[in-house]
Amino acid sequence: MTAVFSHGRLRLYLLKLLADGPRHGYELIRLLEDRFLGRYAPSAGTIYPRLQRLEVEGLVVHTAAGGRKVYEITEAGRAELRRRVGELATLESDITASVRDLTASAGEIRSEVRGPVRDKRERRGATRRAGGEAAAPPSGAAPAAGSPLLAEFDKRLAAFTVEVGGLVRSGRLSDNQLRTAIRVLDGALDGLRRLLR
Repeated sequence: MTAVFSHGRLRLYLLKLLADGPRHGYELIRLLEDRFLGRYAPSAGTIYPRLQRLEVEGLVVHTAAGGRKVYEITEAGRAELRRRVGELATLESDITASVRDLTASAGEIRSEVRGPVRDKRERRGATRRAGGEAAAPPSGAAPAAGSPLLAEFDKRLAAFTVEVGGLVRSGRLSDNQLRTAIRVLDGALDGLRRLLR
């Protein structure tokens, strides 16, 4: 879960989304993914337990429709939203800032990964121009800028960044665990660099 939703804030945001109309869990997941521009999508294991808790608290109810539970906010849920309108405004602002940060981080990581690929292509081209024999090209051409595969890579990279950032910022890591996490990230980046050379 992204750090912006720490301390029960996801619960509040789910109420806000349900105030716009009844939704099933999958719709809520997609709405959150859209809000984060595809950089974060909560899992069903994150959403459904919170919906169940909101129902136990009397803030939402569900009906069965087409084999799915459709959740709807109750008057008690709307009252909670009204009481917490300032907190909700702060949360919206934090989400906007988080999306901006995630987008910037994903761009930086993409640059780190794409730089070695570009360098490899330039070296191969220079070798061919010099009349030398270049290494055999990899199977298939590099994906075009708008390719579905590249889009999937970007999505997974962003989700990875969000999840790891959330875990680290949760405050549950010791200094030793944080150092180990940094080494793991460095190792993953080195592995990608070797793969792309």
